Amino acid sequence: MDLRVFTEPQQGATYETLLRVAKAAEDLSYGAFFRSDHYLHMGSADGLPGPTDAWITLAGLARETKRIRLGTLMTAGTFRLPGVLAIQVAQVDQMSGGRVELGLGSGWYGAEHEAYGIPFPKEKFGRLEEQLAIVTGLWSTPVGERFSFNGTYYQLKDSPALPKPAQNKVPVLIGGHGAKRTPALAVQYADEFNIPFASLTDTEQQFKRVRAAAEEHGRSAGSLVYSNALVACVGKTDADVRRRAATIGRDVDELKANGLAGSPAEVVERIAAYQAVGSQRMYLQMLDLDDLDHLELIATEVMPQLS
Repeated sequence: MDLRVFTEPQQGATYETLLRVAKAAEDLSYGAFFRSDHYLHMGSADGLPGPTDAWITLAGLARETKRIRLGTLMTAGTFRLPGVLAIQVAQVDQMSGGRVELGLGSGWYGAEHEAYGIPFPKEKFGRLEEQLAIVTGLWSTPVGERFSFNGTYYQLKDSPALPKPAQNKVPVLIGGHGAKRTPALAVQYADEFNIPFASLTDTEQQFKRVRAAAEEHGRSAGSLVYSNALVACVGKTDADVRRRAATIGRDVDELKANGLAGSPAEVVERIAAYQAVGSQRMYLQMLDLDDLDHLELIATEVMPQLS
């Protein structure tokens, strides 16, 4: 089981905070550092000191880390034109020496679009499908050849399809709870399928849908990585768990039911249950980015039991 760190900086984090977390995650041998792509806080948080841009953040981290992989859960398709996104991700991949992964979603949080004057179209899924075709098409076009695309929402003509990423294939992540269109899109374009904040039952059902869609489209179901994203709240004692839950404004029992909460042994057992229904990778949503001891505890007392 590959454990990765997943952050939500829109709730309140500077670049320096994210850098500390990414470096700690690298030193502690987590598989990757991922961040959300949002411009407005959610819930009761005030969002201070304000949002940071996902790809500007990852560009900085690309130069200030050495080994850890870097990516998004998920880049909002409404924020960037697909041609521009392909350039951005390829450049950050070059800057990192080939450590970038792209999670791409349709965008869903209407309030942040209103707050920053970003168009929020009604039809987002069709746009996402074209964005995936364009981004992957630009990267896969051989050097010296041209890429054109004539879609409903986007048109590209005679693009030189440059720059290229450092990796031969930047891993693409697609995720969600959709029963039909999401699995179909994943098997067409994704290297990894992620389901966020899902129960064991819903996880198993969605993974089965993706596997069935893969076989239907002539792709090996085993060629995708299957992953979950769940909030983490781990403590050596019950008091530690309660303290960490209170800091992020959550209830311990709710976290145990819907996330990864409790003692290291309890969390190992919980992760193993997800592994039993097909999960191969876990994104640990770390909501208190000042609590680096939390990262260390999971790395020293949970991670070794999952290898």
